[in-house]
Amino acid sequence: MSAPTPITVLFVCMGNICRSPMAEAVFRHLVQEAGLADRIVIDSAGTGGWHAGEPPHRGTLAVLQRHGISADGQVARQITKADFANFTYIVAMDADNLRDLRMHDPRGCRTRLLLDYAPTTRTREVPDPYYSGGFDEVYALVTAGCQGLLAEIRREHGF
Repeated sequence: MSAPTPITVLFVCMGNICRSPMAEAVFRHLVQEAGLADRIVIDSAGTGGWHAGEPPHRGTLAVLQRHGISADGQVARQITKADFANFTYIVAMDADNLRDLRMHDPRGCRTRLLLDYAPTTRTREVPDPYYSGGFDEVYALVTAGCQGLLAEIRREHGF
């Protein structure tokens, strides 16, 4: 008997150094805690490639470290055409990211905002902390969205 095909999740923001790597790390942590690391593959990317090869922003790393979550080995990359075929869930941090993604994937049905999975939050978008800070607020929003996404995946896929 072969292993089941893993569920694949890609988090996307603009440069892939603040929000999407934070979401990748938080979601990976939640998935590991749930004992589902062998069933769900997680990655992140940016709509732009200007930070490709760089580690997550120091603000992202600091907030993750305070919460005991690792981002080891993460480096920024730009989304590719192949990502649209290879990922079950493509999750954008804000409406601009979602619009950019849907321009490259006209079906648009595979992409959603992260906070669509957290309907009780007061906002629909995760703000970009690159210039303004606010990494703790972003962490709270990302965590809420990731918890909701994991709950939906578990419901949809029966685990």
